[in-house]
Amino acid sequence: MGEIEKMTLESESLIDDRLNKLKELMPEVFSESGIDFDKLRLELGDEVDEGLERYAFTWPGKADAIRQSQMSSTATLRPRIEKSRSRDGEDGSFDSDNIYIEGDNLEVLKLLQRGYHGKVKMIYIDPPYNTGHDFVYKDNFGNSVDNYKEQAGLAGQSNADTSGRYHSDWCSMMYPRLRLARELLTDDGVIFISIDDNEDRNLRILCDEVFGEANFVSQLIWERAYSPKNDAKYVSNSHDYALIGNFIRTL
Repeated sequence: MGEIEKMTLESESLIDDRLNKLKELMPEVFSESGIDFDKLRLELGDEVDEGLERYAFTWPGKADAIRQSQMSSTATLRPRIEKSRSRDGEDGSFDSDNIYIEGDNLEVLKLLQRGYHGKVKMIYIDPPYNTGHDFVYKDNFGNSVDNYKEQAGLAGQSNADTSGRYHSDWCSMMYPRLRLARELLTDDGVIFISIDDNEDRNLRILCDEVFGEANFVSQLIWERAYSPKNDAKYVSNSHDYALIGNFIRTL
């Protein structure tokens, strides 16, 4: 029996990946201690925005949401043999090309980076709608795995619409997940995201920042229940949306 190959259990570092790409493009801005930002500004010329006023989308907690997307995970995906289709062949492989993963989506997105970074052709996301009732994601930026286990019994908690951070909490939940989803897409990958009226405007701006405004394709309207008569007195609010975008990787 051959020696078992040792595997890295920590999820791939997206920061290291981007630094390596930047080093390929602009090795001159790197010094022994890291990036020389003064030299980087010189190399970028007029593209650097140094003004005090600029168009930006931000909210309380955004910096923590960015850090959450950058943190590596040491969680492990374990096969559930009893819930899987039968194995065939001497190598013990499953007789299916499909994989179903159950777990906290943020941790799973991190773990998928090592094997599927830049390899996924299409992603569909149906996130929790911010309805003020059963929005329970409260990511702990110190230990998200333990935090997820703790959340298992929190189905009764809500992000009440009277909360001062009603929209901010939702944006903080979505932002790291969208960033990690982007890293999984192929150079010509597409993403579909379902949403309702509560956060459709914020989701659009989030996607513009994460994927690039030029990559927006369309916003579909899905009439999911009642369709009113052609009468100006009635306007249907019984519909959801699906945002569609394609991702052209430029770096």
